[in-house]
Parts: sequence; C-alpha cells; structure tokens
Amino acid sequence: MEWGDKQKAPRSLVSGGAGFVGSHLVDKLLAQGHIVTAIDNLSTGRKENLTEAKKRGPAFRFIEGDITCPADLPRESFDFIWHLASPASPPDYRDLSLETMAVNSEGTRHLLNLALQEKATFLLASTSEVYGDPLVHPQEETYWGHVNPIGERACYDESKRFAEALTMEYRRRFGLDCRIVRIFNTYGPRMRYNDGRVVSNFITQALQKDPLTVYGDGKQSRSFQYIDDLIEGLCSTMYSSYCKPINLGNPEEYTILELAREILSLTGSKSKLVFKPLPADDPKQRKPVIDRAKKVLQWKPTVPLQLGLQRTIEAFRNYNPLQPK
Repeated sequence: MEWGDKQKAPRSLVSGGAGFVGSHLVDKLLAQGHIVTAIDNLSTGRKENLTEAKKRGPAFRFIEGDITCPADLPRESFDFIWHLASPASPPDYRDLSLETMAVNSEGTRHLLNLALQEKATFLLASTSEVYGDPLVHPQEETYWGHVNPIGERACYDESKRFAEALTMEYRRRFGLDCRIVRIFNTYGPRMRYNDGRVVSNFITQALQKDPLTVYGDGKQSRSFQYIDDLIEGLCSTMYSSYCKPINLGNPEEYTILELAREILSLTGSKSKLVFKPLPADDPKQRKPVIDRAKKVLQWKPTVPLQLGLQRTIEAFRNYNPLQPK
C-alpha cells in the first residue's frame, strides 16, 4: 500500500524502532509514504540500524525514550501504532527480565491508551513463545499453549500473553481497532552478532571459525522466517481489518543440526559442533500453521532458507567488526 501526493501521508509510531525488526519496518513504512516516529530506549536496539531512515529528512524522527514512562511518549497524532518494543532473545530477556515484563505490560497499556486517544489502529507484535513448549504440533492460533508461568522464560512468554489479553480487553471494552501477530523465529541483516539467537550464534561462530554451540542433541526443530517476509506480513496485517491473533512464520521445519550444517556449508567454515545442556523450558518443536494468514491476508513467506541465510551471512561479513572479512 502506497500513498500519493493527493492523499494525506499516514503517520506511524513504531516502538522498538531501532531494533532488528523495528528498523526494517521503519524503512518499509517510509518507502510506503508514511511519516514515521520511532521510539526506542536502545537497551537492545542500535542507532546504526536507522542510518537509512535518517536520510529521509522530516519524514522520520527518532526518540530515545522508554514507553514504560508516559513522559517519553510523543505528543502528536498517529494513524498507526506498531508495538514492537521488547527484548526478544533468551539472553536479553533473562538479563532484562523485569524490564521485559514492564514493557509488555505497562508499556503496552501506555501505547493502547495513546491509540485510543488518537483513534489509531494498534498492532501488537506478539510471539510464538505464547505457545511455550507446545504439546500440539504444528501450532495454530486456537492452541492456548503450554507455558511454565514461573520458569526462566516466563518473563517473556507470560508478559506477551498478558499483552495479548490486555489488547483484546481494550477492544472489548473500548472498541479499539487492534491487530495481534504471533511472530515465529525470524532472522536477517541487522541481527546483533551476540544476541543469543541460534541463527546469529551459528553465523558468528562459523565466520570466526569457532565451534558451533548446539544446545541439547540438536534434534529440536524450528521454522525460520526471513525478515522481508515478516515485514510484508506485518503490513498486510495492519492494513487488514482482522483483530484476532495471526501466526506469521515460515512453516518449513528444520532441526538445529540441519541449520548448523547449512550455515557451515554456506560459510565454508570447518568449525566443529559442541553440545551443551538444553536450557530449561526450551521448546522441542516450533512450527506455525499459517492457514489464517493465507486466507485473511493472502500472505505466505517466499524467501527460502538458503537464500535468506546467504543474505544474512553477507550482512554479517560486511558489518560485524568482530568477524573476519
């Protein structure tokens, strides 16, 4: 969707706008003709992710602020509010556990209130982690999940579940125009080399010729979605009229060992594999059912794993100062 000169440019607020996913969304919205404000406290985001956005002049503004603090929120009107702020990798949300719970509870409510005030459409970036270590495979949106509410991952899993509940309650009580997306494992350029997720870990280790760290026996499975596919899915969801949760992910399933071998092949690395114990509550399987996205949004991922990994590896070679060129 693009807006020409004859129609007023839509205004978007992106929380977590300096993060991996948020910065890609910012670029997409600017390309579509939005006027974009990004807010990020830079706990896991990076200003350099917004290098291209800053070239857009007055169409883009960055606020270094925290959405859990109402005083940091911009005092302006918006048509769309995209709530992506939250640590998303296990090392980050374990290190920032209370902050993660705050941004997904207090921060979500502050943005919901802003959306009500401005009559904006609100999109919550939820996660496949709401399904926990699932007892149902693959996972569709009607599955309620299998989450340990007091485990080490609960600060993320349960706070995202709460954010979904809060969003739907604002719709029921106040008639808020809302969207909820459950994002499955996503990778691509601008991932932090040390963010602790499996794709970035393996690529970094392979390029540095270090052993690839496999947790558990490596037979646990994941579904890996390239960032461009996710961004298309986010936009399609926002511009739809569908208010219930929608899975956004790639239903092609790979074991962790298969991923490791693919990255070793693409990098030409001779790195070995080392095995460590599986962290508590780490999901054994994760694969989305995307029938709802196909039907409602006419969306499905199009970037195959090998191509997406090639693009990501090239980005890591070019931009990661700790990796050899």
